[in-house]
Amino acid sequence: MTWFIFIGDMLVMLFMVVLAAWVFYRSTDEFIDRSARIPLEDESPDRDTGSDSTQGDTRG
Repeated sequence: MTWFIFIGDMLVMLFMVVLAAWVFYRSTDEFIDRSARIPLEDESPDRDTGSDSTQGDTRG
């Protein structure tokens, strides 16, 4: 049973590596650069993400 799980994991990893290589070699550099950008526009300036805020703190 252990060998079955190990071989299955290796096949899944092989599939992921082949898929990543296929996407890398088939796509243009502009498309890869555009896909790799982190979307920073989704953070709204009015959202409080800091830990210094005491608003809504119910721990006392």
